[in-house]
Amino acid sequence: MTNNESISDLLDRLCAIVPDYPQPGVSFKDLTPVFADPHGLRRIVDELTSRFAGQFDIVAGLEARGFVLAAAAAYATGTGMLTIRKAGKLPRPTYRDDYTLEYGSGSLEIHRDEVRPGTRVLILDDVLATGGTVGSAARLIERTGATVAGIGVVLELDELKGRQQLSGYNVHSLQLV
Repeated sequence: MTNNESISDLLDRLCAIVPDYPQPGVSFKDLTPVFADPHGLRRIVDELTSRFAGQFDIVAGLEARGFVLAAAAAYATGTGMLTIRKAGKLPRPTYRDDYTLEYGSGSLEIHRDEVRPGTRVLILDDVLATGGTVGSAARLIERTGATVAGIGVVLELDELKGRQQLSGYNVHSLQLV
């Protein structure tokens, strides 16, 4: 690693590729080695948040790897963090949204009282694939009366065209794969 290493080179160096996970034919991009690297984590958080500087009040993370990014980003920017969880994990009344992804379907939830109307929310996640999960998160944020200030992801799987599902949102990815 050099101080001049591009974010793309950093991700290529640290990201682990796991073939046939979670099912045959899927090539999983595992960012946990990036999160474990202190320079790597700082770089991706700085790159994601600087694009939206001054445009958000709070950061939302999607279960589970999005939690890592959102917590680090909230700390780095002096904001709070929202957790957008898989269905059935939150104890208070929630909004729920169903979505599809490249290898199945799921549901996300957010507490109904977690964010005030008008709050500007930056959504962070690790990978943008079909856009189902991130799109679901955006719909949940909007149901609370808050606004989606932007969407930041580390990796974007270009061939799955997830960005097309997020038209109207300011989407920033650090690397197309």
